[in-house]
Amino acid sequence: MTNWNGTRTLILGAARQGIALARWLSRHGSNVTLSDSRSLEQLASARESLADTNVTWAAGGHPLELLDTTNVLCLSGGVPLTLPIVQEAVKRGIPLSNDTQIFMEVVPCKTIGITGSAGKTTTTTLVGKMAQRTKDEGGRMKDEESKNSSAVKSIYPSVFVGGNIGDPLINYVDDMTADDLAILEISSFQLEQMTISPNIAAILNITPNHLDRHGTMEAYTNAKARILEFQTEKDTAILSHDDKGAWNLRNKAKGKLLTFSLNDLDEGFSGAYLHDGLLNLRDGNAYLPLMLREKIKALEQRVMEMVR
Repeated sequence: MTNWNGTRTLILGAARQGIALARWLSRHGSNVTLSDSRSLEQLASARESLADTNVTWAAGGHPLELLDTTNVLCLSGGVPLTLPIVQEAVKRGIPLSNDTQIFMEVVPCKTIGITGSAGKTTTTTLVGKMAQRTKDEGGRMKDEESKNSSAVKSIYPSVFVGGNIGDPLINYVDDMTADDLAILEISSFQLEQMTISPNIAAILNITPNHLDRHGTMEAYTNAKARILEFQTEKDTAILSHDDKGAWNLRNKAKGKLLTFSLNDLDEGFSGAYLHDGLLNLRDGNAYLPLMLREKIKALEQRVMEMVR
């Protein structure tokens, strides 16, 4: 959906995702109602942040009557599908969405989506830093922040990092161009409603997590697998070779399949792997040594400091 003008949207949850989505939808012509279980007094700060919009507030709960004037129901990350108003919306045939889904519907540039039970934030942060690197005419690498001359050529005009971390990227999508790059951390909660996959989708691992929300490992795995479900043959899936939960989804890859491992890769698979303390990259018949394992540990430490 790309034309929100005149629509009636109900958003559940007035945390950072709900507030960002309410602001964006309101600016794009939707009649937005933002519903939260907290009181109006408790929502004072959130209401102030949206004072320049036409958002209507419904505080103190989620009455089913709100659905009577709703075309689309959007859920913030912590809102469970078992909530009575969500179940009633499904019965009425009201479509469900969220800020990441809507972002993916309108984003003009290539996207990288990263999910997993552990390590999402660290990996997303690291990939963002990698993408923000630039080359000068001599081939040396420089940080995007250090660009200070016409000799510096950027790989991407701008790199946006967010999603389930930092600012929701819906805040910036109107400023993005086709040559930019968007990197998202995506949770299983967000993936449950999504019907679009990123151009590059990475699943780091799938281990028991959020079972209070999903109920079973099968349901949780299915939610994670949705990051691959809507890819095409032009897209890329990256799955951990060493994690059974992620690697068992390799048959769902519709385009190029890459992997990563602490061991040598089986013949026929492309990706990154460790051999004799050296990180290597194999892509078909091409092979490239990357860095010593000790440097990987030092790099990880730097990223962890960034995340903190």
